[in-house]
Amino acid sequence: MGEARTGLLKFGLVGPALVLLIALNVFPLLYNVALSFTASGMTDSGGFAGTRNYAAVFSEPKFAAALRTTAVFVAAAVSAELLLGFGLALALRGRIAGNAPPPSAFLLTCLLVPMMLSPAVMGLYWNLVLNGHYGVLNQVLAFAGLGQPQWLTDPRLKLVSVLIIDIWMWTPFMMLIALAGLNSIPRYIYEAAEIDRAGAWCVFRRITLPMCAPLLVLAVLLRTTDALKQFDLVMAVTGPDDAATQTLSALLYRTIFRGDNVGLGSAYACVVLVIVIALASVFTRCIGHIQKKHGR
Repeated sequence: MGEARTGLLKFGLVGPALVLLIALNVFPLLYNVALSFTASGMTDSGGFAGTRNYAAVFSEPKFAAALRTTAVFVAAAVSAELLLGFGLALALRGRIAGNAPPPSAFLLTCLLVPMMLSPAVMGLYWNLVLNGHYGVLNQVLAFAGLGQPQWLTDPRLKLVSVLIIDIWMWTPFMMLIALAGLNSIPRYIYEAAEIDRAGAWCVFRRITLPMCAPLLVLAVLLRTTDALKQFDLVMAVTGPDDAATQTLSALLYRTIFRGDNVGLGSAYACVVLVIVIALASVFTRCIGHIQKKHGR
């Protein structure tokens, strides 16, 4: 009787959260998968379409172009944010061997401000900064004699503009996780390296980088999965119809709300979900391999 009561108590505590999780996550996912096999629009339910939507996804040139654009954006943004964020964390931490005191709370808060702001609002704000005629950036470049690039109208620079904004916003996120990794390294390891007269590069390569690696890979995983869904900055800066910056999420939006094709849009969403899960699995295995290598 006591065991049954304990089981009921456990279910009573976990049950509401489980029901909420299913209602907010599992049911919409299953409903989206079901819609991907229909010819539904925004106003009509449509009939069963079989695998025609998925065939259209992989034969559609726009999907291939959006996939390339998203891949370039993710690779460039995440790489730059990782390098800049880790570099900032090392600078704030002091020397590579980590001998300096932690940064002040005020300085850290100032550096984290871009990450806390709304991406849509920042996209509109950066529209003013990057404007080709009266933008602040072009005025500075013109004063330095470097010309006035048309950041928002030149097809070659549109994706660069979105990248600049994304890197500015999310480098603090990488920096924060890198700082957590640096602070988790025991002080006595650096002291032992000093006794052995290890050089700064040796300490960085043998101690700092390997011991920060699991958290850095986790940061890359989180930013990669988020960057794959890039939508708000594209909408605010160039819109969903611009071929130079049309990501998978922007194409999905255009297909559903502009093209009135919910079935095809749901198929796009399922393909994006599979890509995200595949990448997450790779990164998770990588984290496990690193932790196993270092005996954690």
